[in-house]
Amino acid sequence: MTRVPPRTGRGRRSRGGTLTDRHATAATAGQVRDLHAFIAGLPKAELHVHHVGSASPRIVSELAARHPDSKVPTDPEALADYFTFTDFAHFIEVYLSVVDLIRTPEDVRLLTYELARELARQQVRYAELTITPFSSTRRGIDERAFMDAIEDARKAAESELGTVLRWCFDIPGEAGLEAAEETTRLATDDRLRPEGLVSFGLGGPEIGVPRPQFKPYFDRAVAAGLRSVPHAGETTGPETIWDALNELGAERIGHGTSAAQDPKLLEHLAERRIPLEVCPTSNIATRAVATLDEHPVKEFTRAGVLVTINSDDPPMFGTDLCNEYAVAARLLDLDERGLAALAKNAVEASFLDPAGKARLAAEIDTYTSSWLAS
Repeated sequence: MTRVPPRTGRGRRSRGGTLTDRHATAATAGQVRDLHAFIAGLPKAELHVHHVGSASPRIVSELAARHPDSKVPTDPEALADYFTFTDFAHFIEVYLSVVDLIRTPEDVRLLTYELARELARQQVRYAELTITPFSSTRRGIDERAFMDAIEDARKAAESELGTVLRWCFDIPGEAGLEAAEETTRLATDDRLRPEGLVSFGLGGPEIGVPRPQFKPYFDRAVAAGLRSVPHAGETTGPETIWDALNELGAERIGHGTSAAQDPKLLEHLAERRIPLEVCPTSNIATRAVATLDEHPVKEFTRAGVLVTINSDDPPMFGTDLCNEYAVAARLLDLDERGLAALAKNAVEASFLDPAGKARLAAEIDTYTSSWLAS
């Protein structure tokens, strides 16, 4: 985990919640606030986290042992090397090898519930989980059984763990229009559509996968009441983000890393309050950004863009949501109030109902006030 320097409990603050007293190291131990402890307990929402990509090393190794014909290592320690990526294309190759481990409804249910358990451990109260049903149905999992498995895990997670899950059904862009048609059918057929489904996305490689070709499918999904949340501008330029906005009706942008290259786009995102789902460690792991210090999240916030912090495919990138908040604290020079504001950004940008948003925002405020008063 990236360490964030602690601050004194009564050090000077700016109005925006930015840590300004950088020389608090002489304070007594009783005055030091550990941002990591604050982050660990902070109630959170996560908006960009992938279903298969969130399988922990323990779960991946268990699934690999169930399906020994896979090339995925069964030793959890060996997965660290396996999940070291040379570029985005290599990441997709490895990701799909893990997708291939999900072969039965029991695999789907196990993965989904265990992901919820991990989210609950990090005090994630609400998460919109990106699921690619085409990857499972094309491998022979019955579509009805798939829907039942994720819904059973969702309901159990809410009742047993207190974490509310919602689904984003995601087109794997590399699989083309066949996948788009199948994903749209699964998302809009009232006989199959799961109760927890709220949004419609597009992932996978961007290079060679132009966004406008998916417009008819997004139009159908939006007409059926789903929200548009495609990935865009992760490994291509800002024109891909414009396409997502203008052709796909994007209400949030997954990653949006290259938006920083286009001042007019940043102005548009800020004025329209269109959130970016920022995943810092992911962008480094896939080589979308060279180093954390070069990450454009600072430019996004300076431009007034609504930024949310997310983990993407956390075990594959050796991170989790708490670590991503710690990274953001360092990059944006945030103290507890700044981190709480960041957590409330995710609540605002979510598709949670208004009453649910109000409850979670209030919980964040109560937690923060209690922490600062202690």
